[in-house]
Amino acid sequence: MADKKPADGQQFYQRPPKLGKWEAFSQFLWNSETKQFMGRTGASWAKILIFYIIFYAVLVGFFAVMLAVFFQTLDIKRPKWELDRSLIGSNPGLGFRPMPSDKNIESTLIWYKHSDKGNVQYWQKEINKFLGVYNKSNNPHADKLEECRQFQLPSPGKVCDVKIDQMWHPCLKDAGYNFESSEGGPCIFLKLNRIFNWNPEYFNSTTIEDPGLKMSEELKREIRDAEAQNKHRIVWVTCEGENVADIEHIGPIRFIPQKGFPSQYFPYTNQDGYISPLVAVYFEKPKRGVLINIECKAWARNIIHDRVDRRGSVHFELMID
Repeated sequence: MADKKPADGQQFYQRPPKLGKWEAFSQFLWNSETKQFMGRTGASWAKILIFYIIFYAVLVGFFAVMLAVFFQTLDIKRPKWELDRSLIGSNPGLGFRPMPSDKNIESTLIWYKHSDKGNVQYWQKEINKFLGVYNKSNNPHADKLEECRQFQLPSPGKVCDVKIDQMWHPCLKDAGYNFESSEGGPCIFLKLNRIFNWNPEYFNSTTIEDPGLKMSEELKREIRDAEAQNKHRIVWVTCEGENVADIEHIGPIRFIPQKGFPSQYFPYTNQDGYISPLVAVYFEKPKRGVLINIECKAWARNIIHDRVDRRGSVHFELMID
């Protein structure tokens, strides 16, 4: 049978040879007949490469310009939105240390056995870690620290030091923060959360008579006595059992070095070397083997207390076996 010949102007195409998987892959990588690498010629690859170089260069340049414009509106030392205009607002809360292990991140229970050194050491190490910044050798701006007189602001360019000395006994490292005591309870450290440019409004003998103010008579008496000595410019701190049983079991409490945060530490304006003031709460004789719910509050006229949202206060539990 004679082979068919294409008519004028027509062309017959032959089916390409059937290739194996490896042969097809090898031909995809490099086709020697068409001089194509992975399905494209060198010129085609060059055009794509140039396009994407230009595309991403323009994209990077655009975002760089936008970031430069954005950062021109910011101050690295000062937030754009402050106090009530900011997300955290103008109502500081309290924090406590030591905190339970990260394995129980939602827990606020301080539970230990005073005779179990391994158990006690965890809490002591957590406090040591927290207090590390209060050691001048760990503060990169130690030259900015100044020993301030009470209620007097530091010198320009300086910040007030928080000196943890023998006055803090037994809430000292050498005393193990009293965690190993066979009778007394531990020392728990409180700090006021930092809010940029927040200034407390201090209570006095007039403002404590506000009928809507739920303040204990004991604290009112302390404020009156402090005002008589012109020493009332303090964000006061109180701690008490949350329920009737907790109040019965908590025992006497001592605040070290004083019952609050004095005015020389305010306001916080992101100063170099700034360290937050502290209050150590020493539980002198809490009931053993009983879970005690404790609520500590900070007191200033512009601090609102909300137990649900923990505004102006902090809650934790204490249990000593």
